[in-house]
Amino acid sequence: MRFVPVKSPQQQAELGVHRMRRRLMAERTSLLNQIRGLLGEFGLVLPQGATQVRSKLPALLDEVGSEALPALAVELFRDLYDELIELEQRIDACDRRIERLYRANPLCQRLGQQEGVGELTATAFVATVAHAAQFKNGRQCAAWLGLVPKQDSTGGKTRLLGISKRGDPYLRTLLVHGARSAMRLTPKRTIQRSVG
Repeated sequence: MRFVPVKSPQQQAELGVHRMRRRLMAERTSLLNQIRGLLGEFGLVLPQGATQVRSKLPALLDEVGSEALPALAVELFRDLYDELIELEQRIDACDRRIERLYRANPLCQRLGQQEGVGELTATAFVATVAHAAQFKNGRQCAAWLGLVPKQDSTGGKTRLLGISKRGDPYLRTLLVHGARSAMRLTPKRTIQRSVG
């Protein structure tokens, strides 16, 4: 079993920024669902997505007459809209911090040159793993992250199951989404890449 060395205070702070951003994103999703749900109770429907709610809610509140929404409800939705804008400003502040961390660390920039790896993934990986040289090869690192298939082998017959999901769920999620993004663009490329 491989253990990652104790993280420095700087690495803990960097991971703290990621955790804060993830919490704010969850709060934003919850708030968006609440806004859409409350509007639905009044028979008003907004499309899904933060951009849709942010762009269409103020116009909807201005258009709707007092028959559809009482004054108290309009006041409530304006407060919820202000809360959404504040949350998005806080998320943007976290994104700017992560961008500064990325630009200040040459190792993050090297990782960011790989397809499917952006600022979020690079900074989270460097802060989580710290010294990748402790792993003998990439497969050991992938196993530590929970990105390799579980094995259920017996009698010389190898059976590979789904990924084990035993490592850091946040970092694994970033890596999987990055890989999906890179694979989505692969058919449009002229250079053949190995997937296996």
